Amino acid sequence: MIEDYRQYQAKASLWFQELQQKICHQIESYEGQWMKKNLNAADKPKKFVAKNWKRTDILLPPGTEAGGGEMRILKGHLFEKAGVNFSAVYGLFSEEFRKQIPGAEKDGKFWASGISVVIHPHSPLIPTVHMNTRMIVTSGKAWFGGGADITPMIADFKMNQPEIDLFHQALQDICNRYDTDYYSRFKKACDDYFFIKHRSEARGAGGIFYDYVNTGKPEQDFAFTRDVGLGFLDIYSKIIERLMCSKWEEKHRQEQLIRRGRYVEFNLLYDRGTVFGLKTDGNVEAILMSLPPLVSWP
Repeated sequence: MIEDYRQYQAKASLWFQELQQKICHQIESYEGQWMKKNLNAADKPKKFVAKNWKRTDILLPPGTEAGGGEMRILKGHLFEKAGVNFSAVYGLFSEEFRKQIPGAEKDGKFWASGISVVIHPHSPLIPTVHMNTRMIVTSGKAWFGGGADITPMIADFKMNQPEIDLFHQALQDICNRYDTDYYSRFKKACDDYFFIKHRSEARGAGGIFYDYVNTGKPEQDFAFTRDVGLGFLDIYSKIIERLMCSKWEEKHRQEQLIRRGRYVEFNLLYDRGTVFGLKTDGNVEAILMSLPPLVSWP
């Protein structure tokens, strides 16, 4: 069965790169639209800055290739910071970490590819969003994982209830195309995962979170993961279009900066993706791209 999934490694990696391009193109389009309406039309629209990186694996002989990726960051006017990263890495887990990864216990070998997206709009009225999808293969297991979640920046989440509802409905529709149990399972997993334990509060308004998806049908699992990425782009585009020209007050900006502090706390203390990246000698700059540019703590 694992060999059936191995056949999708190249397809998955190419898809994550294609999705990176699609998302960046869309975000740049909205950044340009906003600048044209609100600034001097002669100003050049902000673009993503790409940076390629290569991974080294200290457990492999010197000079052995271990993959890498491309980090793309946009720092603009509509989007204060948007990060869209692609990676495809492989090598060996450490003796300590391999015990935590299914199928890696024996020899520690792994291959992983995925896309990670975090968008921090300048406007407090536009929620911050996160999406990542990935494929991981070890010597004994192979699976898809990922998800998407939305984090309103206004203390009273009800101000963004229409956007929250749209976001969840889009994810539910995607899930239902594959398994009517997916949404309830993955929504609960998201609520449980994105919880800031030391504050006893949710990071945001949830979404879906899935891991270790291996139904024995790699084509179906890959299609689901692909649809999560496309669905995320579609629904967030609608939210941006709805709110990008809305006026906000300075008090909303202060609420946004405090809420971003919660985002930082979760990502540094609890996020498994952060831990995975650091434990596999990933690019630190790319791993921490999810952190917002400005934050405040009360």
